[in-house]
Amino acid sequence: MRVVVQRCQHACVRADGEVTGAIGRGLVLLVGVRRGDTVADCQYMADKVAHLRVFEDEEGKMNLDVCAVGGAILSVSQFTLYGDARKGRRPSYADAAPPDVAERLYEAFNEALRAQGLRVETGRFRAMMQVELVNDGPVTILLDSKRQF
Repeated sequence: MRVVVQRCQHACVRADGEVTGAIGRGLVLLVGVRRGDTVADCQYMADKVAHLRVFEDEEGKMNLDVCAVGGAILSVSQFTLYGDARKGRRPSYADAAPPDVAERLYEAFNEALRAQGLRVETGRFRAMMQVELVNDGPVTILLDSKRQF
């Protein structure tokens, strides 16, 4: 599982012109599920995201996690995180999980975040979406459950 984490001041996602999720201060997550991922990957990533210290404390150091600042999560599925463009010009998505598996694990990931006490808003799985955010910092972190980076 891969997650692009972006600290934001506020964000929203639309599908078919309808706002499906919106948050104030918090984290925007672009979430990709790999072929072979399991619920254990979801749990690991939810714990990592919930406790990732990317918010400033009173001294201006990034020592606080999203829970500590009362932030929320906007989670958006994005299979293109597994696009492989090393050969040619058209990315291959062979490493991305099939849609039925990916949706189940994406939902398990969101539920694992909710179990940490976080408010989680989402996009619409398999829909064309528009994501708007004011990236705070900007702070962007790449996470991979297989620890590839």
